[in-house]
Amino acid sequence: MEEQLNKESQEVLGHRKQDHIDLAFQSQLNPDFIDQRFNYEPLLSSHPLYSLSPMPFLGKTIQVPIWVSSMTGGTEKANKINHHLAKVCAKFGMGMGLGSCRSILDSNERLEDFNLRPILGDDLPFFANLGIAQMEKLLLENATDKIDELLYKLQADGLIIHVNPFQEWLQPEGDRITQPPLDTIAAFLELSETKVIVKEVGQGFGHESMAALLQLPLEAIEFAAAGGTNFSQLELLRNAEANRNFYSDLSRIGHSAEEMVDTANILLQELGDEALCQQFIISGGIRNFLDGYYLTQKIFAVSVFGMASGLLKYADKSYEELEQFVQAQIDGYRLASAFLTIKS
Repeated sequence: MEEQLNKESQEVLGHRKQDHIDLAFQSQLNPDFIDQRFNYEPLLSSHPLYSLSPMPFLGKTIQVPIWVSSMTGGTEKANKINHHLAKVCAKFGMGMGLGSCRSILDSNERLEDFNLRPILGDDLPFFANLGIAQMEKLLLENATDKIDELLYKLQADGLIIHVNPFQEWLQPEGDRITQPPLDTIAAFLELSETKVIVKEVGQGFGHESMAALLQLPLEAIEFAAAGGTNFSQLELLRNAEANRNFYSDLSRIGHSAEEMVDTANILLQELGDEALCQQFIISGGIRNFLDGYYLTQKIFAVSVFGMASGLLKYADKSYEELEQFVQAQIDGYRLASAFLTIKS
C-alpha cells in the first residue's frame, strides 16, 4: 500500500514539474504590470488557517468585511437575484443593502422581492433604500411615516438614501430635485431616529459634500465611487440618441474610491470630534479582494468594501456560482491580510 502511494505521489510530482517546464515562459510577468500598492512580506506569516475576526458594523456583527451594495428590486429577475444574495450573506456573515424600495412604498405587490430578513436572520445588518427625490417628496407631504412602515415590513435596520441628481436628470422618467439633497437629509435626521446611510450611484462625492456628510449623525457613508456601475451612464444608454450626444460628458465626472479614501482621511483629521460619522462602505470600482483590502486598510475609520456588479454577475447565474465567487473573495482577503501591507 505504501509503495502504491509513493508511486502515485511521484506521478503527481512528475506531472507538476512537467507543467512548470511547459508554462515557464507563459508565466513571466512584465514589471510594468506589478501592483505597486503593496509590500509583499512572504516571511512574516503562515498560510491563514483561521477565519477572519468578526467585526462590529452598523450596530451588529459581521463575519467578513464585505457588503452587498444596493442593486435592484421590483422585477421578476430581481426576486431571484436578491434571494441568492441574501442566502450568501447568511452563509458568510455579510451585510446587505437593498436596491430602491420605491415600488413597495405604497404597495406590497412586489414585497417578496425585498423580503429577505427571514433568509438573512436577525444578526446581520440589512438596510432598505430610497432615492433623494422620494425623500424630498415624503418630507414635503409630511408622509415620512411611510418610511417607518417600510422598515417595519422589511424588518430592516435602517435606510439607505441614494443621492443621484445626474441620474434623475438623465432618466427619461426621472424626478426633479427641488432642494439641495443635504437639506433633505438633515431635515429627515431631525425628524427621525432611523439609522441612515447615504450613498451616491456611481460617481462618488467631492470634498465639500463629503465634509458635510461627515458632520451629520449618519450611520455610515457609502462611496459608490466612479469606476463601477455608473447610473448616469446607464440612463444615457436608455435615452434618445440626441440626449446621449448632448450629455455624455456628464458620465465621465466623478471621484474614484481611492481619491475618496484620501479625502475622507484628510477630513477626519481636520474635523476631529466634529466628524460624527465614523463608518464607511467603500464601493465603486472594487474589482476584487485586493482592491477591498487595500482601501479598507488605507482609510482611518471602520470600513467594509462593497460590491455590486461583481456579485450581480454570479447571482444572476446560480447560487452555487455566487457562493464560489464570494468564498474566493474571502479567502483572497485572508491571504492578503497574511502577506501584504500597503505602501504609505
